[in-house]
Amino acid sequence: MADPRIIALELDDDTFPTRAIAADRERQVAIHDLLAGNRFAPRRPMENGFDGPYRVKLRVEEGRLAIDIADADDRLLETIKLGLTRFRRPIKDYFAICESYLRALGEQQQPAQIEPIDMARRAIHNQGAELLMDCLENKVAIDFETARRLFTLITALHIRG
Repeated sequence: MADPRIIALELDDDTFPTRAIAADRERQVAIHDLLAGNRFAPRRPMENGFDGPYRVKLRVEEGRLAIDIADADDRLLETIKLGLTRFRRPIKDYFAICESYLRALGEQQQPAQIEPIDMARRAIHNQGAELLMDCLENKVAIDFETARRLFTLITALHIRG
């Protein structure tokens, strides 16, 4: 019986360093939320007709995002690689708007002043999720919420500090 979802997600410690406590917390929340509900179905037929659930590991290899897909017993089924260049602009925009959002919160601005910044932040995050869905279109079927959470984890590659 098909079970097209991720049951475990691991970030490679070498390529996803956790130097900032706030960044690590955001990653953990994204992983928790993703595991609580997701859709993840590789489009290519898997060995022995395997169709989920999956264990996924994200890492960077030769400047590309590598998505290792394994079965429930952690046997590697496939690795998908995506160029990270196409994500640079949305990630840069996302960090810039997040910085503005945090600054507004820190300055204790009125909700009417913070709301447009938050809406812009969500819109950029959504655009990043849509880009990820487009990049994975022929490789893995994912729903929008799964794409949003995976995009959050991709941004973790670029966090400094």
